[in-house]
Amino acid sequence: MNRMRNHLFVFVCAGLAMLVHGCSNPPKENVSVAQTDVFQVPVLELTEVNEPNVMETEPVVLPEELSLTLEECRALALCNNLAIRATLMEPTLAAEQLSQEKSKFESVFKSSMNYNKSDDPSYSTLEGNQESSWYGQFGVDTPLETGGTLSLGLVDSRRKSDSSYWEINPNYGTGLSFSLSQPLLRNAGSYVNRHSIRIAQYQKDISEVRVRLEVTGLIRTVDGYYWGLYALRRELEVRKSQYALAEAQLEQTKRLVEQGEVAQVEIIRAEAGLAERLEAIIIAENNVRLQERGLKRVINKDGLGLDSPNRLIPASEPNPLRYAFDNQQIIQVAIDNRMEMLELEIQLAQDKSVVDYYRSQSLPAVSLSYGYDHSGLGASRRDAYQLLTSHQYGSGHSFGLNMEIPLGNLAAKHRLREAVYQKSQRLATQASRKLMIKEEVLNAIDEVEAGWQRILASRHNTVTAGRQYEAEKRQFELGLRTNTEVLDSQASLANAQSSEIRALADYQIALEDLAYFTGTLLGAAQVEWEPIVPAS
Repeated sequence: MNRMRNHLFVFVCAGLAMLVHGCSNPPKENVSVAQTDVFQVPVLELTEVNEPNVMETEPVVLPEELSLTLEECRALALCNNLAIRATLMEPTLAAEQLSQEKSKFESVFKSSMNYNKSDDPSYSTLEGNQESSWYGQFGVDTPLETGGTLSLGLVDSRRKSDSSYWEINPNYGTGLSFSLSQPLLRNAGSYVNRHSIRIAQYQKDISEVRVRLEVTGLIRTVDGYYWGLYALRRELEVRKSQYALAEAQLEQTKRLVEQGEVAQVEIIRAEAGLAERLEAIIIAENNVRLQERGLKRVINKDGLGLDSPNRLIPASEPNPLRYAFDNQQIIQVAIDNRMEMLELEIQLAQDKSVVDYYRSQSLPAVSLSYGYDHSGLGASRRDAYQLLTSHQYGSGHSFGLNMEIPLGNLAAKHRLREAVYQKSQRLATQASRKLMIKEEVLNAIDEVEAGWQRILASRHNTVTAGRQYEAEKRQFELGLRTNTEVLDSQASLANAQSSEIRALADYQIALEDLAYFTGTLLGAAQVEWEPIVPAS
């Protein structure tokens, strides 16, 4: 008996605490905002405070020439890229949504308390006209993974009247109740009722896949800018070297003209060649600035704005090595590792869950319910609880079967059919994506092989162009060649050197493209990432 009163005391205290909390925190009302509050911006008057010893933040000062390795550029881009930072928060948001869905089976405590007092006229003196009553109900509802609902409840009441008919006045009532309802067809079973949790989990997985795609794409972009800048800076060095050679050629021509060994027109030819090399330097410097600005934008380093005069010097050198490829093995690696394929697999699993869920929704709604209640009544609360625990009176049991069968059920059937069609469409997309990946991988392998052949050919071309230039220069000194032929051979040498530099840079880019198309670029770059969790 004492235990029952303790339980009742706990229930009453909990209900009163909830009531007090609700009264102390009333819900906010919708407030109409005047247009003057929206369109007129008030002025905030601030008082200036003069601090004698205020430490100002020192601006970030970078050296005029900043040497960066490829790995440093990748790290800067991953840390400073604003789009990536926003993308890295997507898995965190998806994880919170998953946690919300997992809480759908949490139990809910319910309570209600009512007090009523009435004073109504009556037709007879035997009937009372004054009555007061108090009614309190406390319970817990638990949604089940099977789709049903389990409810436990406790009732405590008191009634008092001036009626002569009442033998027990005032009277106290108590009651215990238990009920269970379970669907048998529609929404029946743990698999169907966990559908929203699975969808949230799939969405979280998809957000992680898309983050990896974004990170991989950023690394590829950084590598492209980096090796492009490397090639353009080396080409600028070639153009400056060619200018120095043309300048030396002009000085030598002037000496030969003074000695009467060549005609005066050779000076004009040498000066024209020098001017042409100066134009090539101007074009090369502009190309370097454009590529450099793109790399600055991607790495977004403090103090290295797009308008900063700092020059970026690539410190990493190409490492041209030839590789042997097993095409079929690489294609299979790409299919297994490409995030696009993983995303499609997750979406197919999601489609399957949607189809199964809508198949359940197309079934008739049939549910079975059971209820149990046991009550007590007495002249005091103690008597009521004693009667409740004594089981002197029998308990009540109830069974119910509810059924709802849509006539036609067209909406549910069409939703199910749409889900089946979407799954079939995704399967066709998966087959098409595999074919596209195979094409991309084979093209990337051919680019790598062609890049290696370009390196060999350009090196040979540079050697032969250098020999030709030296030969033409000696022939000019002997008076057998003109400056035009010497400058032409010099230009051929510069073009051959530029082609070799571009071949080396393109080969590095081709290797990284192959890693990108096989889904292994992050592993090759040794990049690890994790979602960003904002401070709460």
